[in-house]
This record gives sequence, C-alpha cells and structure tokens, in this order.
Amino acid sequence: MAAAAHAPSDAPHIPVLLRPLLRAIAPVRGVWLDGTFGAGGYTRALLDEGAEKVIAVDRDPDVFEMAKAWAGAYGDRLELVHGTFSRLDKYGSDLDGVVLDLGVSSMQLDQAARGFSFMADGPLDMRMSQEGPSAADIVNTADEAELADILYHYGEERASRRIARNIVRARAEGEISSTLQLAAIIEKSLPRPKPGQSHPATRSFQALRIAVNDEYGELVAGLEAAERALKPGGQLAVVTFHSIEDRIVKRFLQEKSRTGGGSRYAPEVERHPQFEIKTRKAIGPDEQELAENPRSRSAKLRVAVRTDAPAGPVDRAAIGMPQLGRKGR
Repeated sequence: MAAAAHAPSDAPHIPVLLRPLLRAIAPVRGVWLDGTFGAGGYTRALLDEGAEKVIAVDRDPDVFEMAKAWAGAYGDRLELVHGTFSRLDKYGSDLDGVVLDLGVSSMQLDQAARGFSFMADGPLDMRMSQEGPSAADIVNTADEAELADILYHYGEERASRRIARNIVRARAEGEISSTLQLAAIIEKSLPRPKPGQSHPATRSFQALRIAVNDEYGELVAGLEAAERALKPGGQLAVVTFHSIEDRIVKRFLQEKSRTGGGSRYAPEVERHPQFEIKTRKAIGPDEQELAENPRSRSAKLRVAVRTDAPAGPVDRAAIGMPQLGRKGR
C-alpha cells in the first residue's frame, strides 16, 4: 500500500503516523468518525483507503473553510460536523472506527493570531473553538495558586510556583495580552536553556492551551463517547503527543480491556471487557517519518477493538487524568 500517496501535496500539514495507522486498522471499511479533522489528512486517507463514509468533526470553524477546495469531491461520503469529539456519539453510532489525533494542528500553531505559539507575537488566545475564556483571561484573573496548579498538573512544569508568582507580579503593572509578553515573563523565571533544550515557555504554553480548551476532560469524555459509538469489532485509534495524554489513553484501554478484578479483601470478579487492545506497545514514528516531519518525534499511536460488552464510565483519577488542586508542586 502506497500510504504516502494519502498525504496530499496540497495539504497544509503532514498527517502524523499516517502510514502505521493505516497498517494497524487495515482493511478500512464502513463508516468512520474522525474526531479531530484539522487539515483533513486522516479523513482523506480513510476515504481513499475504502471507507464508505467519514464523519469529520472539529471544534475549530476555520478548518472547514479551508477544506472547501477539496471536500466536495467526496460527495455524500464526507460529512463535516462543527462540534467537539467529547460528543462524537451524538454525531454517529454503530461506527466501524473512530480516529483521534490529539496534536494541535501545525496550521493553528503557525498562525500568530491564534495565540498558540511563543515564537511569534500575537494575542494571548489559544481557543480552538474561538469561543469562551481565552488564555489571557486565565493569565490575568486566576489567582497565584490556581496558575501554579495549571502549570504543574497540565504542563509538568517544575518551576510552576515561581512562574505563577512572576505572572501575578507582572500583571499588577499592566494586563498581559500578548504571547511574547508572557513568554518573556516565563523566560526570566527559568535558567537559560542549554543547547538542544526546548524553549523555556514550552511547558507553560502547553498547560495554558490544555486549560483553555479543557483538553483532558475532552479526551476522557471522547474516549467514553467512542466506546458508546463503536459497533462490536469497531476500531479506536488514538494518536497522542505528550506523556500525560498517552498515560490517559493507555490506562483507559488497560482498564477497559481487563477481564477480572478484585483485591486481597474482595474475591476475584469476572469482568466483560469493552475493548481488546490491538497494539500492546505504542507505535511511534519510523526514521523516514522523523526525517519528513520532526514534529512527529513525540507521537504515539494506540489501537483497540470494541467488544460487545455494554459501555460504561471510567474513573478519571484511576486513569491518570490530572486533578487541579492536588498537592505536590
């Protein structure tokens, strides 16, 4: 299969882990839902591989405008839905597959006006849906402890308290409204990075983006929604880009694939798992992809197959979803 052909030359970004994903889910049949449409790389590949239909969901209204140039060629095989993947079971049911690419699209990162990047000046926004409170609202109104919690639990930033303290001091002198303003405050809070290390603001910007878009809450709700929407034998494929996301997906699938339970104080209880894990170890990029797209270096793919067991909720704390307000900074 010439999977590379499914990354169209006119696409504004390179779909990450596309080749291994297509190998893992082959053969592609029936109705699929792409819960993170973005530039449409996965959707186009699924349709070209043989999916009868793809329901493409995204919370960013801009992506559908950019898809107009090619979306019509697929006719009624492609359905575009402006919404969140936490509600994907409202957009489709009895699905043959669900794919979720949890990375922020390069076309969003590269647009300074969207406020995701600390490399170019722009408004401190970060809202994927372009609605609701922005990163500037959080930075300028959250108290110091809440800011530190967000930076620590969502960005794994060890210097969260120092950065939060300096943000509060800076905003007392005037509103923090731009990306470079915030990046400068963070840089001054941390030692100068050594050659090869990431930008000092990387973790903090990640944390704020996750908080603004409730990404972890959306992720767990989306996994539960996929469980409800998939038919027996349907496949769930998830691509993650950092350790917390991958931990949540990994533990969710482990919990949902367990066949027994119990403890030293309670007898073993037979469980009927909702998923069978298809990829025991996460799949990462190969050397070719790393050369083609350096942004793929942290990506991991996990795939599981739905059983016929009834769907049910999952304990968010048990699968590693960060909880704000916990001690440990």
